[in-house]
Amino acid sequence: MKRLFPAPWLSLALCLLWLLLNLSLSAGHLLLGAALGVLAPLMMRPLRPRPIHIRRPWAVLRLFLLVGREVLVSNLAVAWSVMNAGHRPPRSRFIKVPLDLHDANGLAALSMITTVIPGTVWSELALDRSVLLLHVFDLDDEAAFIAHFKATFERPLMEIFE
Repeated sequence: MKRLFPAPWLSLALCLLWLLLNLSLSAGHLLLGAALGVLAPLMMRPLRPRPIHIRRPWAVLRLFLLVGREVLVSNLAVAWSVMNAGHRPPRSRFIKVPLDLHDANGLAALSMITTVIPGTVWSELALDRSVLLLHVFDLDDEAAFIAHFKATFERPLMEIFE
């Protein structure tokens, strides 16, 4: 059964998403949704790095809340910087963040979190996964930013994945 459905929840979600996007429960759409749900995970199985083992499930909830708070705070900070750009232009910089997180799934989650946070862009990851190059829209103190980034995002991800 695992050979036909390597990710059963993903298969179900893809099928339901297909039906939702088409707003139809016709036989053709049911068949196409089922085919998508079965074939997409089979074709993408080689892309999955390895099964995910969540070490501390409550840390996921805490990280979700931290990211939500950070999105709100960063949205306000970026908006304030843009509105005051005439008085004080933003100090955009590339910074190198040393990483202690090396799990592929944790790094994937970190890249998605970084993408969601306004004012930060994931630019490059060293081949040995030891350093992350980030672009920050407005940066006052590099050391404080790195400490905040590691404490807010990297440590909870290490609790979850390592």
